Amino acid sequence: MPIVAMAQYVNPGLIPYLSPLSCYLALCAGVIAHNHNHCPTFKSRRLNGWMGLWLAHFYGYPTFAWVPTHNLNHHKFVNKPGDATITWRYTNKHNAVVAFTYFFISSYWQSDPIKQYIRKARQSNPALFRQIVTQYCSWAGLHLALLGLAIAWHGVAQGFKVWGFAFLIPALFALWTIMFFNYIQHVHADPWSEHDHSRSFDGKLINFLLFNNGLHSAHHETPGAHWSTLPEVHAKLAPDINPELNQSSFFGWCFQVYVLAPLFPQFGTKQIGRAGFEPPTGEAPRLDSADVDALESGINAART
Repeated sequence: MPIVAMAQYVNPGLIPYLSPLSCYLALCAGVIAHNHNHCPTFKSRRLNGWMGLWLAHFYGYPTFAWVPTHNLNHHKFVNKPGDATITWRYTNKHNAVVAFTYFFISSYWQSDPIKQYIRKARQSNPALFRQIVTQYCSWAGLHLALLGLAIAWHGVAQGFKVWGFAFLIPALFALWTIMFFNYIQHVHADPWSEHDHSRSFDGKLINFLLFNNGLHSAHHETPGAHWSTLPEVHAKLAPDINPELNQSSFFGWCFQVYVLAPLFPQFGTKQIGRAGFEPPTGEAPRLDSADVDALESGINAART
């Protein structure tokens, strides 16, 4: 991605051709950050820290945020009450408006676990807090430097354009798309079920492009597994998953749900089993968007 971005700096005329590629590569950086967060790339903690810093510059946000919002929250509650990323916060309807605006709602609610995680680290784990501050400073500092370089090279207006298409728009695209993926992989699934908690896409193209990120059921049931092993895990789980939650084509499914369903409702999704707000006991579980015990577990794990 640095080569693609710098090519746009050297020749802004390449922006229409290379900016879409930058968006895809930024999304890849986000997926790699997710995978790196679950299964670190290196044995060395220092190298893993540098990897996180590097990815943050392209993904669009410091990668430490995966811990409180994803590991300690989403994987704990999986679209049930307490999950900051629930798909049914204001409605359980599934349509393009709800799906495409999910990013803004989810971003807002994820801010609370992040703030609590930072607060807890500041109080009880100075080393972790320094890592968080370092990520923020490095991420913001490099982007300011890249913006300054673009302005110095091309002037204010053209500089903002170059930086925006090379870095800002790809980063926003990556953040939005990863949250969109989370939405479609859980909307109308049954979070109370052993295997029907997620929607998977087993098409070869999407999984080749995004490091098996389509195999979401397998990921939730074996979150520490390396991404390359997920096809084997998915093959074992697939017979036990509702067929409606095993889709072959990501792009075909999106076309069916967001283009055809408004005209032909039979192409839309329907709730499988129980929704997140319908616990098997009939009693609403305690809402706890940033579980204190989980946060402390994560902070203690960061010490070792």
